[in-house]
Amino acid sequence: MTGARVYLDDNATSFLRPEARAAMIAAMDVVGNPSSVHAEGRAARALLEAARAELAAALGCKPVEVVFTSGATEAAQLLSRLGGEVEIEATAHDALWSQAAEGADGMIPARRGDVAATYAMGLANSETGIVTEPPSRDAAGLIRTGRIEARLLFLDVTQAVGRLPFSFAWSGADVAVLSAHKMGGPKGVGALILRDGLDAGALSLGGGQEMGRRAGTENLIGIAGFAAAATAAMRDLAEGRWETVSQFRNILESALEAESPETIFVGNDAVRLPNTSCLITPGWKGETQVMAMDLAGFAISAGSACSSGKVRESRVLRAMGYDGVQAASAVRVSLGLETTRDEVLRFAEAWSDKRRKQRLRAA
Repeated sequence: MTGARVYLDDNATSFLRPEARAAMIAAMDVVGNPSSVHAEGRAARALLEAARAELAAALGCKPVEVVFTSGATEAAQLLSRLGGEVEIEATAHDALWSQAAEGADGMIPARRGDVAATYAMGLANSETGIVTEPPSRDAAGLIRTGRIEARLLFLDVTQAVGRLPFSFAWSGADVAVLSAHKMGGPKGVGALILRDGLDAGALSLGGGQEMGRRAGTENLIGIAGFAAAATAAMRDLAEGRWETVSQFRNILESALEAESPETIFVGNDAVRLPNTSCLITPGWKGETQVMAMDLAGFAISAGSACSSGKVRESRVLRAMGYDGVQAASAVRVSLGLETTRDEVLRFAEAWSDKRRKQRLRAA
């Protein structure tokens, strides 16, 4: 291995932004509990509410609609508390599908022709980067997906926020979930965005924090970093920094295609996140590629980070119609704002070298 390691797994987690780091360090000196009524508690409460307002401004929602959680996975648990039947997009993240087990809190997958209580989907897929347009509503306010009708729209915007334009107010969603660490914030903090006036119960019961939606003392340090990261992410999006990343992703795919014409670039004919490339090279197992590239100094993934360590084919790719061999032969390369053109070219050269050697072994 030559040169410094190159991190190309931004969809799993992003580098911590300097703005988030600075906000977290400042919050460490705030000693009070936000639920306490003394001066120290009020100072902590003021910081909490300032962060809530800052995040709301970045997400295009009201501060009262923001509920801080430990991440999108915890926030997604609300799906099983909404009641009634639910239709979940086939390619949605496991954080949504894990809530749809038949019989869990009375929630079962909706059947064709039913009017479901909720339609749940991801705005951008973590494995393929493919962006899905939220369904529209008819005159009666029902969501039409082309296959089923539903009353509520539940969006996982974890991968989209900060990389694509998004506003909760114009998305048509009733509920949205996201995590800070996908946009350069700290790990272990996220948010549930709940349309004002929607009676959806609580994620957890206890001391009544977060307007009774999620009990437990708030992670003030993480929340401060989350809000600062969101503001910085929206600034970078507005300044067009992801357009450069998209150019680098296209350079990468062109280089890999020149070496391996049989490689499939999933979703390259669809709208995708600007940083994501999902590669299927039939017969070259994804986990083998990940290990080979890791030894060569490059961090990539064989799928969603929540599935790492599990040797299995991609559920998402199977749902898209790829066969078992193809689904097991996929890797994800996800660039970040820090990724350079030189790093992309170094990866392409290293991957191509490994591909040539893999062909010789398979011959």
